[in-house]
Amino acid sequence: MPHTLQPSEDKRSMLALNSDGRAHPRENILAIATFVCGLVAFVSTFFGGAHFVSAWLGTLGFGMGLYSQYVSVTTGERVLNIIGIVASFVAVALGIARGGFLP
Repeated sequence: MPHTLQPSEDKRSMLALNSDGRAHPRENILAIATFVCGLVAFVSTFFGGAHFVSAWLGTLGFGMGLYSQYVSVTTGERVLNIIGIVASFVAVALGIARGGFLP
């Protein structure tokens, strides 16, 4: 019988970080940190003098995101990881294009 959504399963449980019912504190922290690094790095590309922030935070977020994706357990963690990795990659590219890793 194919898997069907039970009444207790809804769309909200698919977006939760612990959608499997178990706690994953290390994986959750890594996924959230990747997302935040990517977001801050991407937003800092819009400010002229912050190219070094976007380059360094983007590099950190990209590397951390790759490891976090490797150890992730749930779909919610993977979604945050991919968003953070892409934002970090774009931030690194724009940061390097606007001045690089040095202030």
